[in-house]
Amino acid sequence: MSRRAPLQVAVIGTGKMGADHVRRIEEVISGARVSAVVDVDAERAKAVAARVDGCTAYTDMATALAAPDVDAVLIASSGPAHEAALLAALERDLPVLCEKPLTPDSASALRVLEAERKLGHRRVQVGFMRRYDAEYMKLKSLLETGQLGRPLMLHNRHRNAASPPFFTSEMLVSDSVAHETDVTRWLLGQEITAVTVLRPTPTASAPEGLQDPQFVVFETDGGAVVDVEIFVNCGFGYQVQAEVVCERGTARIGDGHAMVTNMAGRWGGTIAQDFIDRFADAYDRELQSWVDASRRGEVTGPSTWDGYAAAAVCEAGVRALRDGGRVEVELVERPSLY
Repeated sequence: MSRRAPLQVAVIGTGKMGADHVRRIEEVISGARVSAVVDVDAERAKAVAARVDGCTAYTDMATALAAPDVDAVLIASSGPAHEAALLAALERDLPVLCEKPLTPDSASALRVLEAERKLGHRRVQVGFMRRYDAEYMKLKSLLETGQLGRPLMLHNRHRNAASPPFFTSEMLVSDSVAHETDVTRWLLGQEITAVTVLRPTPTASAPEGLQDPQFVVFETDGGAVVDVEIFVNCGFGYQVQAEVVCERGTARIGDGHAMVTNMAGRWGGTIAQDFIDRFADAYDRELQSWVDASRRGEVTGPSTWDGYAAAAVCEAGVRALRDGGRVEVELVERPSLY
């Protein structure tokens, strides 16, 4: 592919996230076009493809990846389908942006990691989009200066207005806290070594049987302690906040005070209602970064190792939720590629 030619992307999965990425590639970012969409739902794939000039709809992933007008792959299908798509893309040595999770468990993540390692170079970027959020990037830059001293604690709050009907208690950890897992490792530059999950009385707003909220505690190999309040039926909107406590100061993001209004005896602002709204700019920045790197023949951003580590931490968290107590995280030795 010429550096001047647009990156021709096959988008696998045309649900909410996949369709939004198709829109983003075609209308927001530069240097790429959607040449193919893949979905087991043929009608949904055709409907998305019809909105893009020169885009072909497929139901068979292998056929799509073999098409001559596919240079790269964006995986936005459900988590259990990721491994097959990743392995197929790696077999063709195609650059990949894979929405989180890399895969739903550490065993399958290791199989993907091994397939990439055999290539001898990185091909996969994992979609932990918070690394591309302006506030998180500013916090990361501040920590890297060392002005605040060594990080001692990190407090996280992750709230959703309401959970989807299919959500389980385990998914609060594996699907939601997965983001804080990556954020913790990235901000602090440390691996998570143990997880404890505390279970407050469930809110009356949660569906029957759903343990919501939860209070998750991480320990790291650098001695930091990290907590995550995960509350997916808070009722009022979508909030993501973080505060790092260091030896010589603290820093907090996510208060959402970009604009405060005063009117009719009231003051206040707005609260985002879902993750796509809150992190729209981060998704734009993430995808543009991936396209730019892919056109240069490079891979940047969260790696397959990051996806594997997050899966291993979430597995420990699910065990802690089910069985109680403190569960240690088991990681293989980190390959030199990462």
